[in-house]
Amino acid sequence: MDVVWLKDFEALVACRNFSRAAEERNVSQPAFSRRIRALENDIGVRLINRETLPLTLTPAGDVFLSQARIMLRTYEETIERCQTIDAAKENVIRFAASQSLYMTHYKHLIAPLVTEGGMESDLNSTSWAADQFVSALQQRYCDAFLTYWHPSMDYLGPLEVANFEHMTLAHDRFVQVSRCKPSGGPEFSFREDAKEAIPLLSYGAVSALRSVQEFVVEQIVSPRKVFVVNQNALANSVKAMILEGFGMGWLPLSLCQTEIEEGMLTVVDDRLSTDLEIRIYRDPKNSKDTLNSLWDQLSEQTLSPLQAGVLPRSLGAS
Repeated sequence: MDVVWLKDFEALVACRNFSRAAEERNVSQPAFSRRIRALENDIGVRLINRETLPLTLTPAGDVFLSQARIMLRTYEETIERCQTIDAAKENVIRFAASQSLYMTHYKHLIAPLVTEGGMESDLNSTSWAADQFVSALQQRYCDAFLTYWHPSMDYLGPLEVANFEHMTLAHDRFVQVSRCKPSGGPEFSFREDAKEAIPLLSYGAVSALRSVQEFVVEQIVSPRKVFVVNQNALANSVKAMILEGFGMGWLPLSLCQTEIEEGMLTVVDDRLSTDLEIRIYRDPKNSKDTLNSLWDQLSEQTLSPLQAGVLPRSLGAS
């Protein structure tokens, strides 16, 4: 199947007319019609209902349209990424991390070293599924992968098996938080006398933090009723909904430290918190000089909890 045919099909759907679509694609109408027919022959079904004016799609055409758009988007993103990688200079270090880590630990621990060392960084993949980060590092789509680590996570297993190098840069805390009442207490909490289910802002299946939340919830001794009002891949989105009062949830402490200090959020029950490591992974076979230099600097760097952007343990950790 030719990518050109997919673009022709998309243009025809938009124009609903062979002549206008051919003009938009800068080709003669007979040639354009032959390409659409070739696409249908290749698939083996009729996509266009030519008996209607304006043209309409057959049921198969409707299904194919959505998939064609996905294929074109994937193709264009792949081309763009390949060109970016090809154009990248030797001093560019390509990172992969979630949005929450870029805004907290990367910003405080890695970005200053990159700047001071005269290096450049390429920040990508803020909304990838957890296993996509692993594949990206294995396939050299990125040079370094910054991630949370917890014993409940299993998606990092392939990197451990393949002996990828990792370093623990800092520690964080995964805490149960709720919006504060005007009186200062949590708006939502697990109470012994609670008669209604507690709304929970949760993580989607693609999030690395999903397994950590499930681990913590399982630590509740007596059964508690909760109902999930929303699932999201990004911790920042979970935080936004907690701040709006949709329910309670779990967040890395570094991500909500400011809101806790300002009295917007509060830690509900620290017994339902757990420790997180902040790790950086790399392929030891990656010989990029700037990556090796950064790795050495990170190895020498001694971090305190406050440098890592985490609340003192007396305020939010056990």
